[in-house]
Amino acid sequence: MYLNFHGKYSGMVVCWILGFGSLVSWNSMLTIGDYYYELFPKYHPSRVLTLVYQPFALATMAVLAFNEARIDTRKRNLTGFTLFFLSTFALLALDLATSGAGGLGNYIGICAIVAAFGVADAFVEGGMVGDLSFMCPEFIQSYLAGLAASGALTSALRLVTKAAFERSMLFLAISTFFEILCILLYAFVFPKLPIVKYYRTKVAAEGSKTVAADLAVAGIQTEATERADNNAKQLERLSNKQLFFQNFDYFLDLYLIYVLTLSIFPGFLYENTGSHRLGSWYALVLIAVYNMFDLIARYIPLIEKIKLKSRNGLMIATLSRFLFIPCFYFTAKYGDQGWMIMLVSFLGLTNGYLTVCLLTVAPQGYKGPEQNALGNLLVLCLLAGVFSGVALDWLWIIGNGKF
Repeated sequence: MYLNFHGKYSGMVVCWILGFGSLVSWNSMLTIGDYYYELFPKYHPSRVLTLVYQPFALATMAVLAFNEARIDTRKRNLTGFTLFFLSTFALLALDLATSGAGGLGNYIGICAIVAAFGVADAFVEGGMVGDLSFMCPEFIQSYLAGLAASGALTSALRLVTKAAFERSMLFLAISTFFEILCILLYAFVFPKLPIVKYYRTKVAAEGSKTVAADLAVAGIQTEATERADNNAKQLERLSNKQLFFQNFDYFLDLYLIYVLTLSIFPGFLYENTGSHRLGSWYALVLIAVYNMFDLIARYIPLIEKIKLKSRNGLMIATLSRFLFIPCFYFTAKYGDQGWMIMLVSFLGLTNGYLTVCLLTVAPQGYKGPEQNALGNLLVLCLLAGVFSGVALDWLWIIGNGKF
């Protein structure tokens, strides 16, 4: 079997779109946070909705990560994208039916839809990162860039739109379209790319059963998988526990990166940065700056000379980010908006850069089935970090009279 690079760039484009679709619905909700603050001013929507989203994402991801070897990746990812589509459409219908009205009932309905977003995220993000971990690094980098691009695009659209209700309709309509596009691309285009068929055939020969359905769609008989069933050595792979302890520093890095990021973004930026010359646009500009620099940073590791691969270097860089906490505190209290914008840009740069470095370096050196398992475990730690960061974010408003 030889490595067929045909379709690599098409695959990168598809991976980018799939990444975009994996977070565009959720990023749309974050970006129109000011709209929800108008409707539900007493309910801390940016913080509460994020706190609702994360437990469902984390719990679902934990179940999927520890059973990944028995789960059909094709069914998993298509289920996730379909759930994203249905949830986004339901949110669009709820807004239209209530004409953008506030009230506790509508807020509870939005929270229920957000919980469905969390479940969909666990299906898609873990499934895609696991699937791409045994393919070329450019695929996972493109997927991660697509995740960031969804935030950057929704932020840019927010800055050029005015009426709140019409803006929310636009964002949710765009999100619904991209979810349909992702379903079609993943179901009919991605599995038929020659380079994708090569990697999936290779991982099937190494004992993986998660790619059988995708290979069948591509018209490849799973003889490799059947041969692997009869060869005990081929089926041998490290357990999830062994993978966890061998890569504990990577898991800790990813966890800490997102603990720090989500303890600041987006809640702190919406509620704790004070009033400045930009007025109500201030928080929106900060969100847009973060998303833009997060996206830019996810392309930096493509330059091999400045890609951080050292395990010690990654740990030092991760721990050094905690200096952001006193920096943000004192800047919010004493600094002007220029310093805050600079800090937010560095927060986005370090988040995007370290995320790509970790998720592309960690799976190297393992067999395909192990790389798939490792990808799922890495996403589990990422979501655990997000959940912890979202919970810690509430500490910023203790004592400020906003409860």
